[in-house]
Amino acid sequence: MGTRTLPHGRFVTLEGPDGSGKSTQAAWLSEALDGLGWSVVLAREPGGTAVGERIRSILLESRDAQLDPWTDALLFNAARAQNVREVISPALARGSLVVCDRFADSTLAYQGYGSGLDLGTLRRLESVTVAGCRPDLTLLLDLPVEVGLARRSSGPPDGWTRFEAGRAFDRAFHERVRAGFLELAASEPERWRILDASAPADVLAGQLRGLVTGALASWDSGATPPR
Repeated sequence: MGTRTLPHGRFVTLEGPDGSGKSTQAAWLSEALDGLGWSVVLAREPGGTAVGERIRSILLESRDAQLDPWTDALLFNAARAQNVREVISPALARGSLVVCDRFADSTLAYQGYGSGLDLGTLRRLESVTVAGCRPDLTLLLDLPVEVGLARRSSGPPDGWTRFEAGRAFDRAFHERVRAGFLELAASEPERWRILDASAPADVLAGQLRGLVTGALASWDSGATPPR
């Protein structure tokens, strides 16, 4: 396990539409950085804590449930609050690098742009939930909606989430989500980097490693050496 820490912990998030490969890439990225000696914590949303995993089962696995979009938003933020306080903030306080599969931008994209909830209200809810914990770098794995949904539909239906299998979440919904992610990225270009998630997985993994190791070089002043 890597032990190299930063003077101030850093927070990297992976975002993107369904089928973009975030979970796999987040795991590979964490393993690669750990192999370079860095203290890395891999987190995910929703989930990552005992409470968060129970909320995850409601949000993603209850495919027959007709949840109101505000119920979705509140549950995602409840899981996020627990994740920030139990996992993310303590890791950052130790000087670790946190890699998180989705964070607050997903709620803006899915419940805001996708389901049409008021973005201003969602942002105010986010500000309470994250308690000042904001990503230093966000990597957007972007790809056309038809490609992402085709990837997901090629797997067994019992592996689909409610957002992939639910009739309320049609192609138009996913197009709005993708457009929302791109708009969020355009509004904060200093934080976001956009990558083509239709590239081969190993090529994409190399691009992600390059971006994060490049960022680490600028964050690393005063870091403890590997042991």
